[in-house]
Amino acid sequence: QVQLVESGGGLVQAGGSLRLSCAASGMPFSINDFSWYRQAPGNQREFVAEISRFSDANYANFVKGRFTISRDNAKNTVYLQMNSLKPEDTAVYYCWTADTWGVGTQVTVSS
Repeated sequence: QVQLVESGGGLVQAGGSLRLSCAASGMPFSINDFSWYRQAPGNQREFVAEISRFSDANYANFVKGRFTISRDNAKNTVYLQMNSLKPEDTAVYYCWTADTWGVGTQVTVSS
């Protein structure tokens, strides 16, 4: 059974940084691709970033140059480093792989 547990969210001022983590279990981590999505109140869930099994990364245009996705296969963990945060980045951030969603972690950016 695939399980994803996100952590690292919180309250930060605009311009600040956070690093989200997604700890995965129940699947062969190193051969899976992973994605981060987010959902703000009243909005649909939207793609943020993805990383392939080869560590190739892709980003939504609105986070390019600010967010960095990475993975540590030894720790079965995917990260999302978020810099220069904006109030519009406020959302619940979800990790996704193998048709499985994590429970999400709340990120709130104050102006």
